[in-house]
Amino acid sequence: MNLDEAQRKKVAGWIAEGLRLSDIQNRLASELGVSMTYMEVRLLVDDLKLTPKDMEPPKPASSPLQTGAAAPPIGSSRSANAAAPTSAAPAKSPAAPTGVSISVDQIARLGAVVSGKVTFGDGNQAEWYFDEAGRLGLAPQQPGYRPSAAELQQFQRLLENELSKMGY
Repeated sequence: MNLDEAQRKKVAGWIAEGLRLSDIQNRLASELGVSMTYMEVRLLVDDLKLTPKDMEPPKPASSPLQTGAAAPPIGSSRSANAAAPTSAAPAKSPAAPTGVSISVDQIARLGAVVSGKVTFGDGNQAEWYFDEAGRLGLAPQQPGYRPSAAELQQFQRLLENELSKMGY
């Protein structure tokens, strides 16, 4: 659906106000009587060369729990049918300045290529694992617990170092 110049200026003003695309979609319907799908609103904003304020530039597809982009995905060199390591003894890494320590399980948990445990500086513990797709998962013992960003980074570094020693 095409909008006239006055309607386009209204949309540009809404973007300048910081409205989200869904809010713009609702206002188009209520104030201008123009019914558009979310995708049509998105394309309209793109055609007008506008950038909503709530949109951030796209980031690499990684969560705070995934390893850095410099490291190859864990498990990428192993086949999906490869058995988990059974001869590796649990390895404790030295405590970091933030008090983060990790261990690697001798036998990986079900559905994981490699797994282990982490203790964060505040004493909270979690189980970590890499699935067959190389995705890192973290299951804290305390529901809803979230470690600090600094501790997550330290955990990632310790984990990468420990797993590289083991040949992963």
